[in-house]
Amino acid sequence: MTLKITSVNNEIVKETVKLQQKKYRDESGMFLLEGKKCIEEAIKSGIKIEHLFVLEGYEHFKNNNVTETTEAVLSKISTTSTAPKCVASAHIRKAEWKSSFRRIVLLEDIKDAGNLGTIIRTSCAFGVDAIILYGDTVDLYNPKCVRATVGNLWKIPVFSIKDFGELKTLCKGFIPVSTLPKNNETIFLKDFSSDEKLLIMFGTESNGLSEELKDFAKSKGRGITIEMTDKVESLNLSISVGVILYKLFAE
Repeated sequence: MTLKITSVNNEIVKETVKLQQKKYRDESGMFLLEGKKCIEEAIKSGIKIEHLFVLEGYEHFKNNNVTETTEAVLSKISTTSTAPKCVASAHIRKAEWKSSFRRIVLLEDIKDAGNLGTIIRTSCAFGVDAIILYGDTVDLYNPKCVRATVGNLWKIPVFSIKDFGELKTLCKGFIPVSTLPKNNETIFLKDFSSDEKLLIMFGTESNGLSEELKDFAKSKGRGITIEMTDKVESLNLSISVGVILYKLFAE
C-alpha cells in the first residue's frame, strides 16, 4: 500500500521529526533510519518499520508499505545536510544477553556519535559478540551514530550500563582488559594473547578509563598498550579499537 504526504506540516511528519531528539526517541521507543543501505539492513534484520518515506518516483522499496513524499518533507525529517531519497522511523529492539558471549567491547563515556557508529561497525567486522556502553555515553540511536554504523547496528547487541555492580555481575567470568598509555603495569599489545572470555575496555581520548575500571582490570585482568613511535601522543579512539580488535581476534 502506498500513501502520499506532501506537506511538512502533516502530523505524521511532525511526529517523525521529533525523533531527531533523544527525549522523543526514549518516549516513543523509535528512532530514525536515513538512506537506502541503512533501511535495507534494518528490514533484513527484522527491525519493525513504522513509516517509510520515499521520494516520489523512487521505487526501490516498492514491495513495502511506503509513503511517497517530496524533497521538502525528506529534508524536514532527515538530519543530513542533503536529504537522502528515503527516510524511515523504526522501533528500537532490545538486546538480549547470551551465555555464549566471549568477546565483549566496553566503551566508557564516549561522546562522539560518529566514533561510536564506526566502532560498532568495526566490532562487527572482527567478530565481537556484544558492546557495552558504560557511564555517560552518547545515545546509541543518535542519527549520526546510526548512519556511521552503515547498516551494522542490528548485527551486534549493544547494552547500556551505568552501575559498576551491574557490570561486574553481567561480566562475571570475563577477564577485564584495560587499554592504557604505556606504564609499568601494562604490556604491549603484541605481547598479549588469551583464550579466556575477554572484556576489552576503552575510555575517551581525553580522559581515558576511569580509576574504577582501571582498578577492575588490575585486580582481575590486564592492562595493554598499543606500541607506536614517540612522534604521536595518542590515536583516535575508533582507530585504537580497530588496531586492538584486529590483533586480538583477526590474526
